Amino acid sequence: MGLPEERVRSGSGSRGQEEAGAGGRARSWSPPPEVSRSAHVPSLQRYRELHRRSVEEPREFWGDIAKEFYWKTPCPGPFLRYNFDVTKGKIFIEWMKGATTNICYNVLDRNVHEKKLGDKVAFYWEGNEPGETTQITYHQLLVQVCQFSNVLRKQGIQKGDRVAIYMPMIPELVVAMLACARIGALHSIVFAGFSSESLCERILDSSCSLLITTDAFYRGEKLVNLKELADEALQKCQEKGFPVRCCIVVKHLGRAELGMGDSTSQSPPIKRSCPDVQISWNQGIDLWWHELMQEAGDECEPEWCDAEDPLFILYTSGSTGKPKGVVHTVGGYMLYVATTFKYVFDFHAEDVFWCTADIGWITGHSYVTYGPLANGATSVLFEGIPTYPDVNRLWSIVDKYKVTKFYTAPTAIRLLMKFGDEPVTKHSRASLQVLGTVGEPINPEAWLWYHRVVGAQRCPIVDTFWQTETGGHMLTPLPGATPMKPGSAVFKQPWPGIMRTVYGNHERFETTYFKKFPGYYVTGDGCQRDQDGYYWITGRIDDMLNVSVREKIGPIATPDYIQNAPGLPKTRSGKIMRRVLRKIAQNDHDLGDMSTVADPSVISHLFSHRCLTIQ
Repeated sequence: MGLPEERVRSGSGSRGQEEAGAGGRARSWSPPPEVSRSAHVPSLQRYRELHRRSVEEPREFWGDIAKEFYWKTPCPGPFLRYNFDVTKGKIFIEWMKGATTNICYNVLDRNVHEKKLGDKVAFYWEGNEPGETTQITYHQLLVQVCQFSNVLRKQGIQKGDRVAIYMPMIPELVVAMLACARIGALHSIVFAGFSSESLCERILDSSCSLLITTDAFYRGEKLVNLKELADEALQKCQEKGFPVRCCIVVKHLGRAELGMGDSTSQSPPIKRSCPDVQISWNQGIDLWWHELMQEAGDECEPEWCDAEDPLFILYTSGSTGKPKGVVHTVGGYMLYVATTFKYVFDFHAEDVFWCTADIGWITGHSYVTYGPLANGATSVLFEGIPTYPDVNRLWSIVDKYKVTKFYTAPTAIRLLMKFGDEPVTKHSRASLQVLGTVGEPINPEAWLWYHRVVGAQRCPIVDTFWQTETGGHMLTPLPGATPMKPGSAVFKQPWPGIMRTVYGNHERFETTYFKKFPGYYVTGDGCQRDQDGYYWITGRIDDMLNVSVREKIGPIATPDYIQNAPGLPKTRSGKIMRRVLRKIAQNDHDLGDMSTVADPSVISHLFSHRCLTIQ
């Protein structure tokens, strides 16, 4: 598998369904045909040739891409080695093994020193309050990252160590993850909306040496005392026999006490009046970010890493209730997110790109941080929510920064649809060129509203399917080049961005993704292909319910009880949490990790209305 397949369609179909080693659930729906081609966009023939080469000649194709990056030492052996067949031995994927590089060096140092982009804005930061704004250039970001890299090294962090990061969407989050990458440590970012129990579980699973967090932050009207949650997590770790030796704390809510200093790369003081938030302090463990940075040098030699060295761990929901630590590696991930960002969003140097995802998710890793920075892009980093202080917020930001490429989730689109067209149309949005969706299937009504109202019927929509496990886009139309018709492909060979293992549990990796169909990467989705060659993704193959089971399978398969429900417990990415349904059926309230559930009220409803069965 190479570049994302450009023919994408999703939804339900009536014929030809097959259980495939699919790339997953495509997120597209058929739009009207009138969307015009962008003047910048290469021809469909050009895109198809790129895709053909990436599939048929992956070593040559990705070898050419690799020449655009800096390698301390070249690949000494085969460019690609892999085994997808569990019947033939251990599953492994190796791209450019033996070559050495550093992703932080490629996305910062080269942009500053070789491409002369030091004065270009890397991020416009937009805080929770409309008046809280700043910007950080590539040079400023490089200096900050080098300083914090030196801080981490002074705290004893070395190549291969794991560092947990539990922060809101502030510039220091980007600095922290890039500093880890610079010194060869693995960052494990935990979404700041997760509980202390979820943070503890992830720290323990990967034996993190250090935690980076924030005092507190606002998310809309809600005040979150993140330090308190972090303290609870570290206490739980201590009780379970794993004391974390150091916790570095960013003073974000209390930033006004510090003054701005000389750094424009730091978030500005909070303008909103704050209640008296009590920030507990653990002497000997807690350290202030700003104090450590004042003492740190602004030059730091990067750690040169093997292309197959791990870059980060990111936990995703698991069917057993124990999250899976997805491991991505330095070289392949760098190539894949840089290339998919470039082509899928039709990137040009003058673009202002805005992905609204939190960096705590894979979308934020790939298309807020690494992908845009690898291309020298300017991005918007947004701390707030779409409806605060009012439902105009997203579109006012689009106009404020002249955003050209906008990438968001169908959930946000459906939410804003409820407020009508006026909050959108009162803003110009003239800068918008390409719209994107990510994270879950988009329904026809939401697609049409996004196209008609937000895009004013002139912006192509790239409706992307991919997973935490794939690292980057797998299925998508290409802006202005692909007829946007409502897929998936069978993945018979690896792409550079594919995960390499589940942290600490390679057997789970093999069982989850390769055992069902030996020789294929399997996501557990069914699909069918139509007469035009487009793929329809029909949903999870283990979520299927056979109708008329008594006749076709036998009385033993007849359900004892059918319970009506307003919805099912799902993750934020739309996966049904089958383990939770089993617990409800058994009336077992010990549900395990629930940090990824989208709507907990559904679970309460199912428990309160379940059949009173005799155990």
